[in-house]
Amino acid sequence: MEFSDIKQLALLMKEMGLTALDYSDGDATIRMERGIHQASPVYTETRAEETVLQAETASDTCTITSPMVGVFYAAASTDKKPFVTIGDKINAGDVLCIIEAMKMMNEIISDKSGVITEICVGNKQVVEYGHPLFRIRLDS
Repeated sequence: MEFSDIKQLALLMKEMGLTALDYSDGDATIRMERGIHQASPVYTETRAEETVLQAETASDTCTITSPMVGVFYAAASTDKKPFVTIGDKINAGDVLCIIEAMKMMNEIISDKSGVITEICVGNKQVVEYGHPLFRIRLDS
């Protein structure tokens, strides 16, 4: 299967509004999935304390991980700016991102204060439970 074939399948998915496609050609098999836009998202709140906070080698750094399987969104919508960027000062209670799971939009709220040092996932990337989302240098 050539790259141009895969690209053509992706365009077909977009044109037909498909969110998933399984395709086989001889020995080659491909499964393609893409996120869908929700007209009226339902927001719930998940505190970062419900996620696993893992201490890094430096005691002043922690990693906020995903509390669920879903799609990571850096902003509330495509026309909005991201909730946080690298270098941003955050406080406990700040929204860090949204994870869409089972058509529910879950705001991930920080329970720590500090500075965002790394964003570990890209917008619209599928994340698993425990997948690192952010690294934060904690306030001392």
